[in-house]
Amino acid sequence: MPNLQPVVCEQVAEQVAELPAATKMNGSWAVSYGMPSQEPDIWRADVSATRDALSAGKLLSVSVVATVQDDWTIDDIAADYAQCAAWAVDSGADVVETNFSCPNVSTCDGQLYQNPEAARHVAEQVRNSIGTVPYVAKIGHVPSRESAIRLLDALNASVTAVAMTNSVATRVRSGADLLFDGQKRGICGDAILDASVTQVQMFDAIVRERGFAVELIGVGGISNAAHVRRYLTAGATACHLATAAMTNPGAALQIRQALSVEL
Repeated sequence: MPNLQPVVCEQVAEQVAELPAATKMNGSWAVSYGMPSQEPDIWRADVSATRDALSAGKLLSVSVVATVQDDWTIDDIAADYAQCAAWAVDSGADVVETNFSCPNVSTCDGQLYQNPEAARHVAEQVRNSIGTVPYVAKIGHVPSRESAIRLLDALNASVTAVAMTNSVATRVRSGADLLFDGQKRGICGDAILDASVTQVQMFDAIVRERGFAVELIGVGGISNAAHVRRYLTAGATACHLATAAMTNPGAALQIRQALSVEL
């Protein structure tokens, strides 16, 4: 199946059972990349070269994930995350992000952020391995306040920031058939903007109520300056974008220029 399957969707306000496939990209798609990686020596050299190529004042954030083996325990997973994070810092990363929002436990739905205690254990090991380097945990869709509280309680002592929402998982149907062998895939792009802004608002309220020192990074459906303003108003201190840049490589520069004019 294709790595990127366009879908028909306006806004996914809540998790839905399935979405229809589309014949062309119109802002949203189901992502099915997997998490391929080069050998550590190769990606570490790539990080170093990128750091050297960046101008003064530019920060390099490196996202890492464990390469889970069938017989691994959560201790093994945490150790691999911590090793990759330390390698990233040694290679020149100014910020480390751990991807807790793609399958990385034992099944296609084994997303680490959905298990707060496991996420806590991994985050603690990563923090111990990178010292005071800024540390971001990337998470997916959190549907309830109770789940958000448990996750923030687990991560607060270790992370500098939480980035969300990576995607909203659902199945994709084409006619009578479910694509991707009927397994859920993350929906990214325009369709998750409202859900992601709402999630930032929910997390921001909890952070304020509990006095946590955790910053929030808005992710999901950003393609213009108005979207960035929505996230900042909701409580984010920074934003990430991906889908817009894949279809328009100049999207981030255009957004930055628009925001600079406003300021």
